[in-house]
Amino acid sequence: MAKKNIEDVDLYAILDLQITATESEIKKAYRKKALQCHPDKNPDDPKAAETFHELSRALEILTDSSARAAYDKVLRAKAAAKLRHQELDSKRQKLKEDLERREREAVSGKGCNLTDEQKLAAEIQRLQKEGSRLLLEEQQRMKEEIQKSKNKFSPVWDPSLNRIKIKWKVDKCDTNNGGYDEDMLRKFLKKYGDITALIMSPKKKGSALVEFSTKDASDMAVELEKGLPDNPLTLKWVNERPVLTTKKNAAGPSLVCDRDYESVVLMKMRQAAERQRLIEEMMKEEQD
Repeated sequence: MAKKNIEDVDLYAILDLQITATESEIKKAYRKKALQCHPDKNPDDPKAAETFHELSRALEILTDSSARAAYDKVLRAKAAAKLRHQELDSKRQKLKEDLERREREAVSGKGCNLTDEQKLAAEIQRLQKEGSRLLLEEQQRMKEEIQKSKNKFSPVWDPSLNRIKIKWKVDKCDTNNGGYDEDMLRKFLKKYGDITALIMSPKKKGSALVEFSTKDASDMAVELEKGLPDNPLTLKWVNERPVLTTKKNAAGPSLVCDRDYESVVLMKMRQAAERQRLIEEMMKEEQD
């Protein structure tokens, strides 16, 4: 697509603004529209880059006082000319266009007394050579806001929402619990990743719950782990399938150092409370 001459583009219309808009209003309108049409947010829209480029060019020209003054002069002249055109009949309009064309040719041949369009072109060329610090700053700010928005809504793995129920066969009179205890289960499961919690059912034999710190570890355990060949394990999601959330839980206080006795005590109390809660939930599920 051929690039339009700047005098043929209404930069204010691109930003949904009037010619009387302040610089602050121009910047605000740019940020709002640029966030909507930025190519990073519209990867499937082939016109997103072109639209973003038009917004950037509008910001660059309209926030430079000299370039904006030259552009506004051309814009007002074109608006006045358009109004005059509408008032002329077809014959007079043709004569007027021929006269204006001859005037432009005469001026360009002399190399002096530049027209408003030529003055605007000179200002645009100056901006391209100098570069626009404001435009670069705004584009960088836009990228940071988009990245911040992506990070804010990134899926988060919460182990407490993704527990796995473990089952195996065991006779009621089997004091060996089918060959499994907590140490044995940990031996089978730890190869997939960090285990945040593992609870053997206190009432029902052949049953346990486990939580992994990551989704990959959980997925692999459910898919691959079979346990003892003569008494295989069955692993199933408590919630039937993995659950991802976009809200990060507030991180608990961390240890200042190994000698911080109070922190160690608090951490162990929290772990004990979590373990008790898991046991209560398991018992409730088994009753249901």
